[in-house]
Amino acid sequence: MKIGIVLGTRPEIIKMSPIIEEIENSDSELVLIHTGQHYDIEMSKQFFIDLKLPVPDYNIGIGSNTAINQISIIISELEKILTKEQVDIVLVQGDTNAVLAGALAANKLKIPVGHVEAGLRSFDKNMPEEINRIVADGCSTLYFVPTEETAINLQNEGINHNSIYVTGNSVVDACKRNLKIALETSKIKEEINSDEYIALTLHRAENVDDEERLRHIVHSLINLPYNFVFPVHPHTRKSLENLGLYDEIDNCDHIQITKPLGYLDFLYLLSQSQLTLTDSGGVQEEAITLDIPCVTLRYNTERPETITAGGNILAGTESEEIMKNISDILDNKDVYDKMSRAKNPYGDGTTAKQICSIIKERYDEDNLKIRRADEIEDFEGYFMDTVSEGITVKEYEARNSGNIIEQVYSEGIPQYISEELNLNNKTIIYKRFKKINW
Repeated sequence: MKIGIVLGTRPEIIKMSPIIEEIENSDSELVLIHTGQHYDIEMSKQFFIDLKLPVPDYNIGIGSNTAINQISIIISELEKILTKEQVDIVLVQGDTNAVLAGALAANKLKIPVGHVEAGLRSFDKNMPEEINRIVADGCSTLYFVPTEETAINLQNEGINHNSIYVTGNSVVDACKRNLKIALETSKIKEEINSDEYIALTLHRAENVDDEERLRHIVHSLINLPYNFVFPVHPHTRKSLENLGLYDEIDNCDHIQITKPLGYLDFLYLLSQSQLTLTDSGGVQEEAITLDIPCVTLRYNTERPETITAGGNILAGTESEEIMKNISDILDNKDVYDKMSRAKNPYGDGTTAKQICSIIKERYDEDNLKIRRADEIEDFEGYFMDTVSEGITVKEYEARNSGNIIEQVYSEGIPQYISEELNLNNKTIIYKRFKKINW
């Protein structure tokens, strides 16, 4: 079996690192395609080397282009690469332009797509990432979702439950794998001025390009009585300087500004912090994986399970709310202990093994290819029913040929649909197809 992986940004490389390693240790052949988003080729190559990963077989080298140009170039180049390589499946991860382009290109070539971290939804279509997620999921064949909640998002969009697999999030695998490297190699430990500190990241356009929000955030940083370590993103620094806020932060004894950190240095910084203050989705995941309480500078998140689990709080961007939430955590041992002990909703670190096992099983059963329809079926519509017997999803669909269950509710609450889910006393919504014989 030949597996293609398309990735473009550092978070994708990080989260795919355990999957790449798992494929490398198997009998399958790996074709690694890097779009080169945000990097030059040498910087990209070094990042793979630092993480002890194979250097990509292809580097498209799109650089920091406009989104439309990035996507069009990637699709065009992938058509050539995928046609040449004849891979059996293409894996993409997350919600970047590389994911969107990779999923579209493979789908148009009738190559099955496996979307790692499928089903995430912020329900905010003003976010470019939200559109990327939705389109990528629309092009996919296999959906590797981190939680049952994200599986339900896909069920609500009509995705067949037989294609959805709750595998956990590879961020857990990646943190376990890469923290060992970080502890051995990171030099940032020698530069941190404080033993106890808050790790701060701030880069999202809706925060750093909004003057009112950015001023509120900076006001809270200056007035909080805790140490911060702030690896400042170049775009964030520019916004701060344009508003005359950079010097205000830099002159605060309790705020240590550093240059932007590489992944391994940041992973070390985060793992040793008391708390993290962030607007990053990935950091929300990493924080709960590393047992670090998280306060998120956003009004919504596509990682709501971190909040439900108790390891993350949405604080928005108002100064008072930010200061209150951080103080409530750091000044109250019970609250701090509860957040730092929050159960990780993303699994046990076996995501990569599960994903590779599922793909191999589907391939061995000749159940991976995209097949053309060979029977005429009439779509009869959607129907609702309440099941009053102890029967599983698998048994119900076997008994009622042509019925595909799309949603299941128990006392009004949506349920994740697995084959073994008992439908007794549950309400189902299903679609029905009828075969036409001429």
